[in-house]
Amino acid sequence: MTRLPILMYHNVSNDKNSNGLTIWANNLEDQFKYLKDNGFESFHFSELENFTKNKKSLPKKSVVITFDDVYVNQLELAYPLLKKYNLKATFFIPFEYVDAVDSWNTNEEKIMSVAQLKSMDADIIELGLHSFHHNNYNDISISEIEKDFEACYEFIEQHNLKVENILAYPYGKYPRKNPKQREFFNQLKQQHITYGLRIGNRVNRFPFKDNYQVQRIDIKGEDSLKTFKLKLKFGKLRLF
Repeated sequence: MTRLPILMYHNVSNDKNSNGLTIWANNLEDQFKYLKDNGFESFHFSELENFTKNKKSLPKKSVVITFDDVYVNQLELAYPLLKKYNLKATFFIPFEYVDAVDSWNTNEEKIMSVAQLKSMDADIIELGLHSFHHNNYNDISISEIEKDFEACYEFIEQHNLKVENILAYPYGKYPRKNPKQREFFNQLKQQHITYGLRIGNRVNRFPFKDNYQVQRIDIKGEDSLKTFKLKLKFGKLRLF
């Protein structure tokens, strides 16, 4: 089994004092440069499926890069850096908010339009699901979750978007107790979801033990390059 850190990002900014869910573009570049200079190979989730099907091992230094919420600032600031350092990433779409703003958060950050989503090179950016309404899955019923999926797929078909059946749970939340968790995972199977992403802040082993509890490492705006390196290796330690 191969160690597979999955990095989670949100906003990207030109403000060097960025923190929390927003990262300064210069710091993001330092992190991407470190990955490139140190021989890390990035993968899309759709590529991971092929490794599983063909029973092949990932390269020793593998990484998955993810961005939630498809903010315009990701297109403007992160996408050029991904191209510069020949890295791949998965961008997760909250479909109700396409071409609007993040009303669940700051109510200020602009979300990409359909045209902007389509403008990105599919060899670099893979698109995934981040629900329709950006609701906490633990707070809504299974029938509401099913309707949310229906709205996602209707949007995808209507706008002819290429979106992989990979789901990043809004807020990293999902039902943690049975029977609801079992019903939730059954719903994911019915919707042909291949991977469900939580947070967890731990480095995965691939193939995953549970495809619906894949862990991501939360990269914060205040993280130094040293902290980034430690997270990449160990996940989130207590000292963070």
